[in-house]
Amino acid sequence: AHFAGAWVSGTLSDTLTVATTDPADAPVIRARGADAVVVDHSLAALDAAKARLDRAAAHHATTGTPVWYVDVRTNRLVLEAIRPDAARSLLATAGVDASLTRIEKTAEHPRPLYDLRGGDAYYIDNSSRCSIGFPVTRGTQQGFATAGHCGRAGSSTTGSNRVAQGTFQASIFPGNDMAWVATNANWTATPYVNGSSAQVTGSAQATVGASVCRSGSTTGWHCGTVQQLNSSVTYQEGTVSGVTRTSVCAEPGDSGGSFISGSQAQGVTSGGSGNCTSGGTTYFQPINPILQNYGLTLKTTTSGPGDPGDPGDPGGTWSAGTVYQAGDTVTYGGATYRCLQGHQAQPGWEPPNTPALWQRV
Repeated sequence: AHFAGAWVSGTLSDTLTVATTDPADAPVIRARGADAVVVDHSLAALDAAKARLDRAAAHHATTGTPVWYVDVRTNRLVLEAIRPDAARSLLATAGVDASLTRIEKTAEHPRPLYDLRGGDAYYIDNSSRCSIGFPVTRGTQQGFATAGHCGRAGSSTTGSNRVAQGTFQASIFPGNDMAWVATNANWTATPYVNGSSAQVTGSAQATVGASVCRSGSTTGWHCGTVQQLNSSVTYQEGTVSGVTRTSVCAEPGDSGGSFISGSQAQGVTSGGSGNCTSGGTTYFQPINPILQNYGLTLKTTTSGPGDPGDPGDPGGTWSAGTVYQAGDTVTYGGATYRCLQGHQAQPGWEPPNTPALWQRV
């Protein structure tokens, strides 16, 4: 009942300090090897006061007092307030004795934080549902690539949790099926795809016959093979060209979701036929043209396939962040290389380190 909290200093010569409201406890605490501090308020009393604030907050505006907590080091219930009068009002509403508290001025405006993951659901204009393709960045702006038929430029999006998320910046459909959404500061781009244990490390294009998997918010994770590259398909709205045909199934709501081969991003779900009960064919819009068209950078893990460290400045035309197509040529370190597979260049993927992507000529 006398206990008032405990803490460590966080230094190499660390000591444990134990606080108590009873001076008679101090010799016992010291005998067990800790420092003792005698204070006015027990931890139970401070926690009870905080609980009263928690209950009052359910019926009282607290944006002016965004944070409160028990600080065992100073033996006080601390309220961080943008406006001190707001903190005093909350204390009065809760019936908390001011002698237990300390009010600190703050400019903090806490906000919830959410992750962007490939395959997760999002809603367009609070109505239709699609799936995130791949999280991306454009400079400091974060967002995600998705299918163009999911929304038009200016359409607003909310996340799977129905929290405000972002706005479509650009969209093409038909012709292609590509779009990207810029998200607000509450959302953070990650290299994850829902259903996959692998993090996205790049966007090297898979060949015909390669294994490919899809993540979508309706049917989850399904796999198959790449059947044809550079296909054209006609939907009711018109023809879409340059898509990849696969044996992977999909259903409405999976649109826009991730297609991935190993750890390499492939594209965003466009459309198809059949379903995930009887099977079907699905087309995806390749990711590299989306990145190139909108100047986006795929969100990936930091290390490349060879993880060679800092290559220095060897000079040449190769540049991280650029989308290269098969047949493109670059110079690097005084040599010329020809691209073998379409991909977005990543740090660590310099031509000498990635013979699967570049051939010296």
